[in-house]
Amino acid sequence: MTNTESNPPALPEPPSASTESPQTEIPVSSEAQPVSASDSAAHPALSKKAQKRLLKAERFAATKAEWRAREKEKKREKKAKRKAEAEAANDGESPAKKRRVVATLPPKILYRARVVIDLGFDDLMSEKEVVSLTSQLAYSYNSNRRSRTPFESILCTTLNGKTLKRLQVLGNQHERWRHVQFWEKGYEHLWEGETTKGVHEEPRCPKENVVYLTGDSEEEIHELKEGETYIIGGICDHNRYKSLCLNKAESQSIRHARLPIGTYLKDFPTRKILTVNQVFDILLHWAEHRNWEKALYAVMPKRKFHQGGQKTVEGDADQAADTDENTQVHADGEADAEGST
Repeated sequence: MTNTESNPPALPEPPSASTESPQTEIPVSSEAQPVSASDSAAHPALSKKAQKRLLKAERFAATKAEWRAREKEKKREKKAKRKAEAEAANDGESPAKKRRVVATLPPKILYRARVVIDLGFDDLMSEKEVVSLTSQLAYSYNSNRRSRTPFESILCTTLNGKTLKRLQVLGNQHERWRHVQFWEKGYEHLWEGETTKGVHEEPRCPKENVVYLTGDSEEEIHELKEGETYIIGGICDHNRYKSLCLNKAESQSIRHARLPIGTYLKDFPTRKILTVNQVFDILLHWAEHRNWEKALYAVMPKRKFHQGGQKTVEGDADQAADTDENTQVHADGEADAEGST
């Protein structure tokens, strides 16, 4: 039988090793080699933008060490400048040394008297005056906190209405003030006592130990006494209401007196109505130094002083300027405290 199917073509034999064509080996590096700008001509595939980046990278690599050295030198100069300024501000002492000196200061000595700020005039003040009053309360607290002879107790009475709302707007920070109490009731409960849930509380101080400080009083206070209570009228009214605190003290039959400004500051011709915090600071300075003249000069606004009928020279005025910034009022600047002297 004849086989009509054709046989498949024979496959070509693979070339022998002797006949293999030589191949060029391409070395492979484990790390990519950076292409420098000098090689950019050999790599026409790089765009002009890429070539610029390469040039920039090369310049940065060449100046990196120098740039770091300059930055370190600038930091050293700034640090030395800050240290010199700090030592100059601390009379040549380093801040660390001054901190050690502050740490060795003697402990504070409480002056065992009470200061009451009567807030019972809320309805007589505008919103702006209430803002001023609450600022003065904060300044008084800060002065007492920093003093070496702080008052043992500060009491703010009749806190309600606009004054309370203003303190709440400020975040109720007054609730965290140490050694400061806030009453909704009046200061007369100090000597009257009160009955709470059927339990009668004893009076906190006798009525005869209470003194209302007012500039309208004919009596002048000569000294503070431990165990006594001194009331400051908490009102900012720009002196609209005459004898307001004096009339209140007389209606309650309690003692009243004014600070001895006229006795110790004879060259103080302007009105003797002060802010709440200024009166408080005067009492605080007296408790520390037992000297009215020193206390008054330390607190009274120096711009109000005259010498020989003329205002103080500009240099003295600049040196004395106003009282410490903690006795200034944000809203009114020089709002008046009727209950002060």
